[in-house]
Amino acid sequence: MASTTAAATAPPRPLHLRSPSSLSRSSLAISTRAVLPRSFPSLRTCVAPLSRRRHLSVRCNSGLSPELKSTLDKVVTSNKVVLFMKGTKDFPQCGFSHTVVQILKSLNVPFETLDVLSNEALCQGLKEYSSWPTFPQLYIDGEFFGGCDITVDAYKSGELQELLEKTMLS
Repeated sequence: MASTTAAATAPPRPLHLRSPSSLSRSSLAISTRAVLPRSFPSLRTCVAPLSRRRHLSVRCNSGLSPELKSTLDKVVTSNKVVLFMKGTKDFPQCGFSHTVVQILKSLNVPFETLDVLSNEALCQGLKEYSSWPTFPQLYIDGEFFGGCDITVDAYKSGELQELLEKTMLS
């Protein structure tokens, strides 16, 4: 019985990680190409070592490129209601996204969704585009409305229904 207690209270063994210097530039490039979509070719070189020292420095041109900003402008202005979320409206991947989808569905509002989990460049660029660090992000009539908490509060107060009625009539 004493041996079980000793095993249960033994400190965890330390993890032994590969040294970053053992990673080759080509292995980084291959893994980066596999993750990033073809629609953002400039981001394929996002991860690249900058030095040959013992630690790995990483250069990343993340953020909002002019091309991504133009694409987001088109998406947001060409749809009256757009929800950038984790997952899809049929299969939300987070509780906050699910909540906003349920609110919009309960109001019978037609809306488009974009899955930010499927594209890291979109996810990071959108945070800069809206100056909002989390998802979901709701856009109504081309303007950023808010995240989950703001949407829930506006729904409870009736402000959201009022705004969406005006938007659908315009």
